[in-house]
Amino acid sequence: MSLAEEIPAVPAASVAAAYDATGSSFSTGPSFSTGPSFSTGPSISTGPSFSTGEVLTLASGHAAHDTYIGFLPVLLPHFVERFALSNTMAGWLSAFTQLPSILQPVFGHLADRLVLRWVVILTPAITATLMSLAGWAPSYAVLAVLFAAAGVSSAAFHAVGSAAAGRLSRRHLGRGLSLWMVGGELGAALGPMLVAAALTVLTMKEIGLLMVLGWGASLLLYLQLRRAPLQPHAGAARPHWRDSLGKMRRIMLLMGALAILRGMAVSAPWVFAPLLLKEEGSSGFVAGAAVTVFLAAGIAGTLAAGWLSDRLGRRAVLLFGILAGPAGVLLFVALDGWARFPFLALAGASLVSLHPVCMALVQEAFPESRGLANALYLSMVFVISSSAAVAVGALGDAAGLRWAFVISALIAFLSAPLVLLLPRSEEQAAVAP
Repeated sequence: MSLAEEIPAVPAASVAAAYDATGSSFSTGPSFSTGPSFSTGPSISTGPSFSTGEVLTLASGHAAHDTYIGFLPVLLPHFVERFALSNTMAGWLSAFTQLPSILQPVFGHLADRLVLRWVVILTPAITATLMSLAGWAPSYAVLAVLFAAAGVSSAAFHAVGSAAAGRLSRRHLGRGLSLWMVGGELGAALGPMLVAAALTVLTMKEIGLLMVLGWGASLLLYLQLRRAPLQPHAGAARPHWRDSLGKMRRIMLLMGALAILRGMAVSAPWVFAPLLLKEEGSSGFVAGAAVTVFLAAGIAGTLAAGWLSDRLGRRAVLLFGILAGPAGVLLFVALDGWARFPFLALAGASLVSLHPVCMALVQEAFPESRGLANALYLSMVFVISSSAAVAVGALGDAAGLRWAFVISALIAFLSAPLVLLLPRSEEQAAVAP
């Protein structure tokens, strides 16, 4: 059935009224049809190609929000000393901020049904307040409640915010979601430095003053996003969540398998590169520089991968990353001295950058259930990433860290055939409900 047969005739007066009501512009002439790959129903975007200011504001909000989540590693020793915590109890404090991520699909599903503008706007202030007040907690139980509430706020922000970034990016999903991810990575890096610097002049209770930065971020989000077009698809375009899950099954299984196979190759250099270098006799400075090189290259790669995936296709960029990243890990292990660091950078740029490309592919495939699909993917990656670091550590204990790096890289190569099973951009219309 052609597009013209599917869409009933609309009186000119109704068209004019719709235009006046929404302020949108659209074309009804022959230029509307550009071939089968364009007839994707609700996924057609008629607004501006990219809302630069709004996407950058969201990325800045992401940076501000994740800055406060980054407080925990620096604050943890203070809590261990104050409440005489065991390592297990201290570990649970970190878990309390992370476990609510399993709620992301709930928030994502709601984002497909409602305009959750206020969730995006208010959650940076809420998370900032909860994390900054941790120094006032009189007991471990109160501390656990504060961190769990911050975890729920964080889960809501990431599920709704990433879907909003995708909507505002229109046809440039790769670019928009890369900016969103870079914001979070910068915040995660800034948080520990900010609170550590603050504790040199403030007491644990006085760091509560830092919450004003989160309030400022929420104010900025309000000013920029209060009229942003964040409306989900309306009426008949919105499938029931059970139908959506059924249609997502194939792609989500593929994305889960990809995350499992590449997870250890990401965790090995990210978590264990300093330990490997120290074992081999490197100085503490060199060992610390390894993480900086890996993460800095990951940020640069994230920006480049999103831009390239909009032009070359998601599969092409994913395939390159899957092949180049593990190769970089192997060469990092094989070489000595500073000569190995360019290949560590290659691994970071190739492997870390795959995450926003996968997010773009998922949102592109399911535009009517963008929030649910994206949140399911994020929850899945969270669980897999947490397990991957444990697996690399176990391999290191059994066979040595060098072999753990090698095995992790070889396992990652196995994901290359799975990338070829993912839909091309022109095929995603058939996947979308």
